[in-house]
Amino acid sequence: MMNVISIIVGILYAIICIVMVVIVLSQEGKEQGLGAIGGGFTPDTYWNKIKGHSREGVLKKTTVALAALFVILSVLLNMSFMRV
Repeated sequence: MMNVISIIVGILYAIICIVMVVIVLSQEGKEQGLGAIGGGFTPDTYWNKIKGHSREGVLKKTTVALAALFVILSVLLNMSFMRV
């Protein structure tokens, strides 16, 4: 039974890895240049207020969620292989 769960978690882990790579590669780069060194200045504009609801914001939130799932599944897979 534990072997079946390990296989299912491994397949889910591989799918999450592939999806995460695709999502990260589809995100736009932050082209702030040298302004990013000093913390960067982000004015309080309408675009900055609604950025979380845009495509970039959704991709960022999805990346964070998949990264958390990636870490959790990594720990689960490591625990399952330690028992063998």
